[in-house]
Amino acid sequence: MLHTLQSVKIFSTETPKYASLSEKAYEEIRKKIVTIALEPGSVIDEAQLRTELEVGRTPIREALQRLALDQLVTIVPRRGMFVTDIAFSDLQRLFEVRIELEALAGQLASERRTPEHLQMMQSLFDQLSHLPSETNNTVLIQFDRLFHEVIYQAADNHFLQMTLQSRYALSLRLWYYSLEAMNTMRSNIDEHFQIYQALENQHSGLASKLLRDHILSFQRSVQNVMLNRAGQQPTSSLP
Repeated sequence: MLHTLQSVKIFSTETPKYASLSEKAYEEIRKKIVTIALEPGSVIDEAQLRTELEVGRTPIREALQRLALDQLVTIVPRRGMFVTDIAFSDLQRLFEVRIELEALAGQLASERRTPEHLQMMQSLFDQLSHLPSETNNTVLIQFDRLFHEVIYQAADNHFLQMTLQSRYALSLRLWYYSLEAMNTMRSNIDEHFQIYQALENQHSGLASKLLRDHILSFQRSVQNVMLNRAGQQPTSSLP
């Protein structure tokens, strides 16, 4: 999605506009999967989705095929379609990729960002400053998503942007999966502001390092929640 200063809103009452019914089905089903409204491992009921989204069979099928490419849906021949399960082993592999790509995005964004990109980030901080200090993690997730999307846009590399948006969705699902067991993420806003300052000053090496550290910190938080759920001892170091 191409963001503008007007589109980076943590809270928005506007009805989303989609280019097609297939795009609508894709975005709405993706949201259900990412927010765990459709639980990991659950069977996908196409008829129910058609009723809920008020779209026909073809847009639903096209959306599910796209989501399979995004690794959010698993298609099993002669059995059906399922929401891709969440496995602890996938967490490390996902973040091995995301850490390197985010670091690259930070480097490129610091070199290619425009004044408008900085304005969009500043707008997000301004919006957050007017929210109560006890703002819940769901709101902070929205802030984080928009902040990273502006970085991807500022990096000005369409291939990198598409890949990162896909990896971000997988990471975001882990965040929602772990949400109830997580402490407030409000303190992480300092990390975002340091990244913003590095981008503003065009310190590409620092921006890259800060993004790497930011993603590592998030990985540890999710990892510890998943280890707790599995009855294992949390750790501050990565495997």
